[in-house]
Amino acid sequence: MKQNKIQTTLWDYFLMTVGSLIFCMAWTSFVIPNGLASGGLTGLCTIIQYATGGAVPIGWTYPIVNIGLLLLGFLTLGKGFGIKTIYVIALTSVLFEVLPMFPGLHVMMEEKLLVALVGAAMESVGLGLVLLRGGSSGGTDIIAMMINKYWPVSPGRVYLITDLVIISCLLFVPGKGLVDMIYAYVMMLGFSFGVDFVLLGNKSSVQILVFSSKYEEIANHIIYEVHRGVTALQSVGWYSQKDSKVLLIVARKHQMNEVVNEIKAIDKQAFISVSTAMSVFGEGFEEVKTGFKIKKNNKTEEIQ
Repeated sequence: MKQNKIQTTLWDYFLMTVGSLIFCMAWTSFVIPNGLASGGLTGLCTIIQYATGGAVPIGWTYPIVNIGLLLLGFLTLGKGFGIKTIYVIALTSVLFEVLPMFPGLHVMMEEKLLVALVGAAMESVGLGLVLLRGGSSGGTDIIAMMINKYWPVSPGRVYLITDLVIISCLLFVPGKGLVDMIYAYVMMLGFSFGVDFVLLGNKSSVQILVFSSKYEEIANHIIYEVHRGVTALQSVGWYSQKDSKVLLIVARKHQMNEVVNEIKAIDKQAFISVSTAMSVFGEGFEEVKTGFKIKKNNKTEEIQ
């Protein structure tokens, strides 16, 4: 059990490292060299860099602004979130300083729309990997996760609202205008949809029905080895008129292959039906989020 926890932790930090690298390269290789900007704290720091003519680079403002939000996220989202986010913020701050030193990584494009789309795709994939492992690059990510903890508002929706305000600041930067703001909005929209696709795609679930004469052995193996819940449903084979049990298993989509392979290892003749579950609420899956719960006069009230 302890070894599995260590392996999971190492895997978390590996994916967060890869995600941070992809996230930073989206900005240092595509967005900033082509003079574009977008939303989020990274976009705000980029706008400050443009406004000061590079005197205040993103590598300085990014970690400084994050400190206050990091403390707030630490208190709201827990110690694990704080530690992972500190790691990601420290790593991305270093990468924002180091990556610009390699001109070979700068990709110059005449088509600004393509720059915005590529930047949005890379940024959403990179940040999506970080968020999936319980971390954050700071800034509006922390705000999004705090809101998502108490209200059923997707991170992409939170980014959309905050980014509208940040991108509007481009109008006050010398040399920037309405066209730059439009490209920034394109990148913002691409990122918003992209990060939701990465995050919600991982949360999609499947419902697995298993028909096997070895249902008892399979059920025990799935519960104690794969650590997924199993429900046994009474059934009758209409052709054979024999009583049996059908196993019902609900799992994350990314766990489907593991579950199916474990079943086939026990009974190669097992009949397995897999269908997509639109939403699954309950222990081990999603919670129904209704807002903050506060106690007042010995009564619990919900803030919608």
